[in-house]
Amino acid sequence: MSILKKIHSPADLKRLSPDRFPALCQEIREQIIGAVSSVGGHLASNLGVVELTVALQYLLDTPTDKIVWDTSNQSYAHKLLTGRREQFHTLRQYGGLSGFCKREESEYDTFNAGHAGTGVSAAFGMVEAREQLKQKHKVVCVVGDGAMTAGMTLEGLHHAGGLGKDFLVILNDNQMSISKNVGAISAYLSRTITGEFYGKMREETGQLLGKIPHIGSDMQKLARRAEELAKGVILPGLLFEELGFQYSGPIDGHNFEHLLPTLENVLKMRGPVLLHIITKKGLGYEPAMKNPVWFHACPPFVRETGTPAKKAARPSYTAFAMDTLVKLAREDKRIVAITAAMCEGTGLTAFEKEFPDRLYDVGIAEQHAVTFAAGLAAQGLKPVVAMYATFLQRAYDQVVHDVATQNLPVAFCIDRGGLVAEDGTTHHGAFDYAFLRHVPNMVVMAPKDENELQHMMKTALDYNGPISVRYPRGVSLGVKMDTAPHTLPIGKGELLKDGTDVAIMAIGVSVWQAMEAAKRLSEEGVSTAVVNSRFVKPLDQELVVDVAKRVRYVVTVEEGCKMGGFGSAVLETLAESGVSNVRTKVLGLPDWYIEQGPQDLLRERYGLTAEGIYQSVKELLGKATAEKVHFAGTTHAGHLPHGDEQGS
Repeated sequence: MSILKKIHSPADLKRLSPDRFPALCQEIREQIIGAVSSVGGHLASNLGVVELTVALQYLLDTPTDKIVWDTSNQSYAHKLLTGRREQFHTLRQYGGLSGFCKREESEYDTFNAGHAGTGVSAAFGMVEAREQLKQKHKVVCVVGDGAMTAGMTLEGLHHAGGLGKDFLVILNDNQMSISKNVGAISAYLSRTITGEFYGKMREETGQLLGKIPHIGSDMQKLARRAEELAKGVILPGLLFEELGFQYSGPIDGHNFEHLLPTLENVLKMRGPVLLHIITKKGLGYEPAMKNPVWFHACPPFVRETGTPAKKAARPSYTAFAMDTLVKLAREDKRIVAITAAMCEGTGLTAFEKEFPDRLYDVGIAEQHAVTFAAGLAAQGLKPVVAMYATFLQRAYDQVVHDVATQNLPVAFCIDRGGLVAEDGTTHHGAFDYAFLRHVPNMVVMAPKDENELQHMMKTALDYNGPISVRYPRGVSLGVKMDTAPHTLPIGKGELLKDGTDVAIMAIGVSVWQAMEAAKRLSEEGVSTAVVNSRFVKPLDQELVVDVAKRVRYVVTVEEGCKMGGFGSAVLETLAESGVSNVRTKVLGLPDWYIEQGPQDLLRERYGLTAEGIYQSVKELLGKATAEKVHFAGTTHAGHLPHGDEQGS
């Protein structure tokens, strides 16, 4: 009989004998592997924290006690143990369970997160809220060793250690191998130094030494130093001790005989405590253990072999961008590339293989990555910052303050621009057009296809100032490629199709959808122009105004937020140029956070497909006709109907 099927909440887990936990963990892993093989997701990290999740839910009184999962891409076992097992097959699907923690989804999810490094700060905020409200519950933050490279994690530890409130941080370290001897010794020492007897002895000894006349204070410092040195010989905890945390570990995070008693002890300790556990990414699934990087965030795969369920029909936009970068780097030794712990995700592995000394992986430190690039550029190099749109948000001030104010030649390759499907709310690249176009000196461009992308890569590296090229997640269109990339004129769009009734002005991947819509409209007698804007900034104002003066309706299309984005730039240009005789409509993403779901489904929902653009134009034409008929019936002499020569 399945153990997991009997667990509907942590209360059911508490009634289970710990000797059955290994069997339960095996069932949890089977459930996770089965779901992720079907729908994709974060596999390796989730398989590595199963025992820790079981131990925490067994010892804590959740949801009264709070668990904050940093990044929360390792929360699958947490979901299975907190009443979501029957919905687990909907993981990352439209209308289903989120692949991350989500407060709207469960009372057991204490904080929404999809970016690394936020956990300690959020959890310590909950600690201080508990103190302010005179409450007694426990707060635990689980942070991965990767997130320790995030400056925000260290800021949170510094703050928490200085205030000395009861707070447990668990460092889930999955990069170190575990020696059986060292693991056993560490487990023994950890159980010892977290025990009540040791803690009481430590406190009483300190008080006794402090009472010795004249030398008591020095003796206390000497004893403290001796203790640190003794622990430092075996345990890597001096850094955390200096930050104000009592350090425990490292221990085997997969061994309940070590994990349960140590965790039980540290939960009784007062003040800030850091428990260091060692885990193995992908444990329980051989392909994930052999290739934890690929299985960190993987597409659906064949469970028996670990191979992708289907091969992409064409190379991705990412592949084209980075292949072009490698070609350009062969010609110019000043080109260097920077990534923030996303070498494979941003496609820089080929660059790293050919130019290992010119690739900088700075860890999960986007702010440092951008300012580091500014320093490189200030000394004559050509740095390329390859980063997902959602992660570039974290370095906004550095883009403004360190790059743009000095007009430094830093090229930003913005991957995953627009809708990114199943990762959902925290990962859609909805805001980069808007938050970059208002930065002085910044050039913002996006290609209509992979051929134009290679030319924009060349343009970015030839430009002597801050510049960004944004491209989407997913496979390319399969267009014919020019033999070599060339530089595009900055701020110049192209008229793909002329017309006299409607102008559809689009940017990026929306351009070909606009062309399809225009073809259909033209077949119905609506003369439709299509503009490939190429640049959000500087916008080709001459082209925009010229086309707008020849039509009666202008529709803009972008896969980004409507507020402050490309459409706003077009409307501003029309207003400044005195073009008032056209009706306008902006198509883009609305003013809310977009849910998870397949790209095609989301594009359909928000009117960004060829059909959606077509329907929007027809609706605009229909409204104008209806209003004209209405006003024609009520117009008095000397007044023009709304929508006639004076425009609207």
